[in-house]
Amino acid sequence: MTTLPTPCTHLVMIRPVAPHTTGGCEDCLRIGGTWLHLRLCLTCGHVGCCDSSPYRHARAHAFSGGHPVVRSFEPGEDWRWCYAEEAFV
Repeated sequence: MTTLPTPCTHLVMIRPVAPHTTGGCEDCLRIGGTWLHLRLCLTCGHVGCCDSSPYRHARAHAFSGGHPVVRSFEPGEDWRWCYAEEAFV
């Protein structure tokens, strides 16, 4: 018997959002840091850097702010990720 994955319970947190900035990771911009790829919080619009970036601001925001679902903020990418589930959603 095949078990289907449980749907992510955090999808209910997704809201229509506008990015806080289009210039980069808002936390890195504030501290003078650097980033590799950007993630957009789908609950509040926070723009943070990915886990391959030195500060991992998107992950920090997901857990400190309670907003686990992000989408890629990179041109041409449209996937979503839930940090709480550690899965694409």
